[in-house]
Amino acid sequence: MAIFSVYVVNKAGGLIYQHDSYAPRAEAEKTFSYPLDLLLKLHDERVLVAFGQRDGIRVGHAVLAINGIDVNGKYTADGKEVLEYLGNPANYPVSIRFGRPRLTSNEKLMLASMFHSLFAIGSQLSPEQGSSGIEMLETDTFKLHCFQTLTGIKFVVLADPRQAGIDSLLRKIYEIYSDFALKNPFYSLEMPIRCELFDQNLKLALEVAEKAGTFGPGS
Repeated sequence: MAIFSVYVVNKAGGLIYQHDSYAPRAEAEKTFSYPLDLLLKLHDERVLVAFGQRDGIRVGHAVLAINGIDVNGKYTADGKEVLEYLGNPANYPVSIRFGRPRLTSNEKLMLASMFHSLFAIGSQLSPEQGSSGIEMLETDTFKLHCFQTLTGIKFVVLADPRQAGIDSLLRKIYEIYSDFALKNPFYSLEMPIRCELFDQNLKLALEVAEKAGTFGPGS
């Protein structure tokens, strides 16, 4: 069981905090000789497999690392342009790790804004007045849990469907937000949260939740 990520969205729909706790990805790593028997193309600033499937590598998978060095977009962490590097026979044999593309910061901002809109739509669709909005969305691979405070701040947790204690975890995160963000004299309401103590206590709370699955009664 695992908790995948945490999002904090302000009342206007802006993402003010995001933390990836555990990101399961089907990854495949293989050593290739020249010429590369996969067709790679640049799409949305990522190097993706456009043609050729083998050994767990699928069309749409992104290049995540080359020779153990992480790839960020179209460049390796040490500044090499991926397509140019892989186009040079002198760099072979080469080990390449492929997997599902990681979400960019802009994509996370967009998804937070979209969920804010869906939350509002869910409230308006309710046949009864005073609907709480979306509290949980369930898929076969994860559950999305949402807790909205009286001031409109949304705390969103993505977790394994079998993970217990998420309701208690959401309220624990709200408590951490109140103690280490709101009480921080340098923090401005509705703005991105950049507080070290908030980070530390949130990570600790996630570790406790994953191991114990509870924060007390009512979980």
